Amino acid sequence: MTDSEGRERVAGGPIGKLAGKAKAAVGNLTGKEKLAREGNLQEAQADAAAEAARRADEAEQREQEAELEARRNAVQTERESLRAELEATAEEEAAERDRARAERQAAAEAQAQAASAEARRRDEQQQAAATEQRTEAAATAEKAEAARLDQEARTAERRAEAIDSQED
Repeated sequence: MTDSEGRERVAGGPIGKLAGKAKAAVGNLTGKEKLAREGNLQEAQADAAAEAARRADEAEQREQEAELEARRNAVQTERESLRAELEATAEEEAAERDRARAERQAAAEAQAQAASAEARRRDEQQQAAATEQRTEAAATAEKAEAARLDQEARTAERRAEAIDSQED
């Protein structure tokens, strides 16, 4: 087979290499230098094609490895981002729990203080009421004592008048 420029196209790959070796061997045995050169050229082209294919495969392998590494890095970055989000969420939840606990504690303390203040107010009212009752009882007792003493004084005055009238 020949191409548009008149060059012969040769089969590639292992068959092309084998054909090239065969041509080179036949050319060398028969003394046909052109056939030997053509065989060597075909073998070299098959080797070059095989090397190019090997290099292309290696390049594709490296590209796939690079893509895989890029995907791994992206997954790792995403994993770290999600871990950071989870940690931030956990910290926010912990802060919210702490805030709620502090609010409950403050409310309980305020309620305890209010109850204590109410108890003190009731105690003070009871003490004031008791003091008022004692004061009223003392005033009543003093009034009664004053009335008794007034009565005694009137009685003593009457006796004194009676004694004075007997002496006169």
